[in-house]
Amino acid sequence: MRKERGIRRHLVPAVLGCLLFALGLAFGFFAYLPVGGGDARPSLVEIPRGSGFVKIVRLLDEAGYVTNKPFFYALAVIKGAVRQIRAGEYEFSPDLSPAEIIDKLVQGKIKFYPFTIPEDITTREIAARLAAVKLVREEAFLALAKDERYLASLGIKAGSAEGYLYPETYRFDRTMGAEDMMRAMVRQFWKVFAPELRARASELGMTVGEVLTLASLIGKETGYGEEKPLISAVFHNRLRLGMKLQCDPTAVYGIDGFSGAVKKHHLLEDHPYNTYRISGLPPGPIGNPAMDSIRAALYPARADYLYFVSNNEGKHIFSTSLEAHNRAVSKYQISKKKQ
Repeated sequence: MRKERGIRRHLVPAVLGCLLFALGLAFGFFAYLPVGGGDARPSLVEIPRGSGFVKIVRLLDEAGYVTNKPFFYALAVIKGAVRQIRAGEYEFSPDLSPAEIIDKLVQGKIKFYPFTIPEDITTREIAARLAAVKLVREEAFLALAKDERYLASLGIKAGSAEGYLYPETYRFDRTMGAEDMMRAMVRQFWKVFAPELRARASELGMTVGEVLTLASLIGKETGYGEEKPLISAVFHNRLRLGMKLQCDPTAVYGIDGFSGAVKKHHLLEDHPYNTYRISGLPPGPIGNPAMDSIRAALYPARADYLYFVSNNEGKHIFSTSLEAHNRAVSKYQISKKKQ
């Protein structure tokens, strides 16, 4: 009897030891072997803001990346990950191990989407492009772009964000809302609109809004950097002489879905931005200009030009008199229509 009790006394720890060893081995295999295999492809898992750890595990489980919940919980506790996971959209592949999945969540390696704002496009066009790739709701972005309280928090003393959404390539993720994205664009504008440029604006007696308005007209008129100071000179000269700017793109600003050439009837439209009808600058920018347009607005060429007309090859012919301008129009525009 005593012998049997002795055997049992030694056997129980041995069995427990074997079980613990097997459990540890299974846990090790679980932690460091890929969660899937075969032809499974990477997929996206979105962790919403404010999600608790239990919900995060459920989302991962539904996506097929948790094969053993108790082990996964234990691994997360060991790694100190339970309260360290960043919300966002993650791309996981079946060749990742649970340990690698948890590391990725803790390190916040979320999926970013590069988003490029081309020079001179409007706020409405930016909103449409963001909505097209499902980063924001178009209406929400446009409403925010006119929210004066929010704009004031970004240092914008205007009724619209037009002009302040700097053309650049950004990296956005799906947890960012319209506020975060717009803030990134405006922050980039203030970064490039350096103290030297602000001082130059003051020297010219121009506000930031006026500089951006003029820059947006310049950018809409030409895509050639070397021409922009000349276009700027024409506009500065006209402003000084009290002449209307007669900038074609202003006539079609705000027309939904406009594309193609500006027609004569557009120039006759009576609205606040049409510089064929109003004197001076329009009430705000008509697009979001890049740095070469901004610098051109602040540093116009030393030239007496008052007119320019397209040469039909993307550039312009500049004139100092109406007579010379009419000859250029006859040569490059009227003759083109006859062909």
